[in-house]
Amino acid sequence: MTSYSLRVASVIPETADARSFVLDVPPELADVFAHEPGQFLTVRAASVARCYSLCNAPGSPLTITVKRTVDGFGSVWMCSSVSEGDLLEVLPPAGRFSPRSLDGEFLLVAAGSGITPVLGILRTVLTAGTGRVTLFYANRDERSVIFAGVLRALAAEYPDRLRVVHWLESVSGLPSVAGIGPLLSPFTGPSVEAFLCGPAPFMAAVEEALRSSEVARVHVERFQSLSEDPFASVASAPPSVADGFPLDVQIDGTTHSLVWPPERRMLDVLVEHGLSAPSSCREGRCGACTCRLEDGEVEMVNNEVLDATDLSEGYVLACQSLPKAGPFRVSYD
Repeated sequence: MTSYSLRVASVIPETADARSFVLDVPPELADVFAHEPGQFLTVRAASVARCYSLCNAPGSPLTITVKRTVDGFGSVWMCSSVSEGDLLEVLPPAGRFSPRSLDGEFLLVAAGSGITPVLGILRTVLTAGTGRVTLFYANRDERSVIFAGVLRALAAEYPDRLRVVHWLESVSGLPSVAGIGPLLSPFTGPSVEAFLCGPAPFMAAVEEALRSSEVARVHVERFQSLSEDPFASVASAPPSVADGFPLDVQIDGTTHSLVWPPERRMLDVLVEHGLSAPSSCREGRCGACTCRLEDGEVEMVNNEVLDATDLSEGYVLACQSLPKAGPFRVSYD
């Protein structure tokens, strides 16, 4: 997948250990970096690749937010070494942590830097939709609340459509199922969509708390370091392998007829044939390579993104899909 160099237009200190990076997108790349709320950019941070969520609403300046962690090589480099005017190598926006509609009822739950994609969704629902939002946001203390001023301003501007509930560990202790459940329960219901992002123990507690309440669907975004380098070129095998399954792929309005060899992952086959198939982590964690399987049967080696509803609708991860029974018909459109 093609990477791009974007100039850092400005660096905004959010808290003592968090920075927002506003990126300058040239007009000719506007379509490449058009995105849905809640998506992320994959960034080359020194010698590693890291995924950082976009906090802006689509149509506003492209902005990622990075929170420095003690052992986080990428976050330390970003927060300490990247300045206005620097160039960052990035992949186009990716991810499936986005609402299908901007109307209805939303419960957004975040902890720490998990607010970043959640804020992108919140801003978009309020400015481009008619939905009502409840944000539950957990932090260590008042000084660690990222976007505190932004949230206050939005709550004042949209008092009938936005509720913000803060949980501070300095006051209430670590979030627990027993503590979170009663706070979330009034904001749940059969029409409510929930979006969760934060540290794994926090999200596990929230998911457990929501099991006793009715919500339409729960979407989860997990922050994990990449073990593979999505900026590296995929080693190509000869594309004219005789043995394999017929594979028709519709992408960018054009259908391509290929051969899918056994034991080869779909994404690798597409890249080897020169197709610009979207991808990022290549580990089944981000959802950037999601496509719809219209014919055939695949086995996914790993899936940490698609839920039961996605699977029932035929969505698969190209980077993790091995052929089981063909012929295959796949669509990215």
